[in-house]
Amino acid sequence: MDIEPSDLIIGLMMIAFGLIGLLLAAGAWDNEMYVFGLSLSGFAAVFVLGLIRRHFDKQAARGRHG
Repeated sequence: MDIEPSDLIIGLMMIAFGLIGLLLAAGAWDNEMYVFGLSLSGFAAVFVLGLIRRHFDKQAARGRHG
């Protein structure tokens, strides 16, 4: 596995932010906090998917599939 340490750390932070967003949305008493929590978790999910895509794009550029 050729994972860069910075991508791993940022990915783990984004997973933590996504979980925090879900906790905020679950315990929200008003609509604004609910929307913010869902938005935070959605942003984190899209960011992590982007990190995964970038990882596999780098592997494909090097000619290493699989």
